[in-house]
Amino acid sequence: MTISEQALGPEHPDVAQTLAGLATLCAQQGENAEAERLYQRALHILEQVLGPEHRDTAGTIDGLAAIYADQGKYVEAEALYQRALAISEQALGPDHANKSGLLNNLANLYWDQGKYEQAEVLYQRVLAIGERVRGPEHPDTVRTLSNLAGVYADQGKYEQAELLYRRVLAIRERVRGLEHSDTATILNSLAVLYADQGKYEQAEPLYQRALHIWEQQAGTERSSLAYPLNNLAELYTLQGKHVEATALYQRALSIWEQTLGLQHPHTAETMHGLAQLGETQGKSEEARAWHYSCTL
Repeated sequence: MTISEQALGPEHPDVAQTLAGLATLCAQQGENAEAERLYQRALHILEQVLGPEHRDTAGTIDGLAAIYADQGKYVEAEALYQRALAISEQALGPDHANKSGLLNNLANLYWDQGKYEQAEVLYQRVLAIGERVRGPEHPDTVRTLSNLAGVYADQGKYEQAELLYRRVLAIRERVRGLEHSDTATILNSLAVLYADQGKYEQAEPLYQRALHIWEQQAGTERSSLAYPLNNLAELYTLQGKHVEATALYQRALSIWEQTLGLQHPHTAETMHGLAQLGETQGKSEEARAWHYSCTL
């Protein structure tokens, strides 16, 4: 940076772009405080030299908004995303392909806050752009379909969510293959959708298939396996399949203890599941022991 600043001056747009690039690297490494400082400095230069509404400021504003979102500063992040969108729309028009990233980021922010209606509208715009510009089976388009399905599910719009998840699953199976981890992710999402509606018989084979894929991809003791093990254990508990549920909970617990430790919330959640299972079976002492373990 010192060379660039000496050659171009500290307020040159190229210096700002370099600062923004460094900020992006810091963000990728989890150094949010330093990323925020660099983005703010880059934005200050661009605003002073090019003006606050110049199209080249939008990317830096977007980056700073992402940092705020990661920090849970949703109000600040939303204001910046909206500002970046306004600048981009003025420069490029409302449906330009380069806007889809900004729209998607703001939609993600709304979804994280439970603002499902706002998220739905934006995801629909992103989807329309993606299908038109990139095609219906482009990875970004498929990701948007999955996000929109998730927003529908969170609103209880189960039929709409199922249609989209089924569409995503068909694409994943055709493009990625039947045994790909991306296919397993959608199988799991569809299983959760069915389980939330009490459609346990439809959910079970999807959970089982997803778990099998993840076991083949990641091995039997990887931390990522604990999530689907927990999901299927919960389903078995609801179905009254207590022996199967216990075995899966114990597998999940073993993984959590080895990878995250006894004090991690995920470990406690699985212990809580075992405690509830014990209560369901009338094993009060066993349930009490698991509840006690949760509090240690």
